[in-house]
Amino acid sequence: MHVPLLDLQAQFAPIRDEVLAAVERVCDSQRFVMGPEVDAFEQEIGTLLRVKHAIGVSSGTDALLVSLMALEIGPGDEVVTSTYSFFATAGAVARVGATPVFVDIDPVTFNIDVAQAAHAITPRTRALMPVHLFGQMADMDSIADIARHAGIPVIEDAAQAIGASYGGRLAGGIGAVGCFSFFPSKNLGAFGDAGLVTTNDDALASRVRLLRVHGAERQYHHRLIGGNFRIDALQAAVLRVKAPHLSAWTAARQRNAARYRELINARGLTGLIACPVEAQGRTHIYNQFVVRVAERDRVKAGLEARGIASAVYYPVPFHQQECFAYLGARPDGFPEADHAARESLAIPIFGELSDDQLQYVVDSLAALVGEHAGR
Repeated sequence: MHVPLLDLQAQFAPIRDEVLAAVERVCDSQRFVMGPEVDAFEQEIGTLLRVKHAIGVSSGTDALLVSLMALEIGPGDEVVTSTYSFFATAGAVARVGATPVFVDIDPVTFNIDVAQAAHAITPRTRALMPVHLFGQMADMDSIADIARHAGIPVIEDAAQAIGASYGGRLAGGIGAVGCFSFFPSKNLGAFGDAGLVTTNDDALASRVRLLRVHGAERQYHHRLIGGNFRIDALQAAVLRVKAPHLSAWTAARQRNAARYRELINARGLTGLIACPVEAQGRTHIYNQFVVRVAERDRVKAGLEARGIASAVYYPVPFHQQECFAYLGARPDGFPEADHAARESLAIPIFGELSDDQLQYVVDSLAALVGEHAGR
């Protein structure tokens, strides 16, 4: 049996006609940059995410970058964040000339260790950037308390967490800003690169909107030095079609996650395969379903031999990346991230998986790791 990590064609087929009609609408209008399609998307996605301002941008990476710029973070400043995430989290901090300060992760949720984050704050800290990794939000009450005490903003890296909640509040609506990615593999994916900045702060929203068009309030008159961070109208149109389906697509991923747990428990594999843990009061949207397993690389190769795709998120934490060697991080200072990098394995979780495919994945894992913890 073949089980891909993601099957975008299966998601696309039922909405094909609607998507193509939206693309045709943009082509007929010949309005490809900004304009009414982008305005409508921003209004609709803002309502969906329950935020005052939703600002479409060119990618999730640029969402982080323009948010840092809007907060006037730059050389001499520090931003405290997790060492275990997609590269853009730390890369955006470095690109504005600031210093990323890495913190280890909680071994249960893979999110930032809030106690260590509190200890990492210095007089130079200008922001705290938690990552809502794999689709589950970080401990935002504790993070908000730390930030409030330090007098600094929170930038939510919510690239993998659209629709996730914490105590009934949605990702992107708790911190000063939220940053989302619509890369095609995300739960809500565009037909290329696209992203979003969310905020409930009017002044901050105004700065982000200005910065995304080279800081120009009107053509050729630049109040700030910004960049070209605009979302394409074609991407906005596609996302307008897909966004109403997000809740159903997420529910399907959550059902698959529950089924994985049921099957893994039934096979007595819980001592060998650690499933994602949903922390109390949080809603996990399963952008990835990441298990922890010993001899991860051997297991991954075995799954591949059986026709099952998997992926490693992430094999090299930031503190081990060559480009961040200048920070002088202690190589033994992040044991949980290092441990996760050796053991984490994402298995297929997309909503269109059949029960036979889910069963086949677990049967294959059982064959590779052993039926019982003692074996």
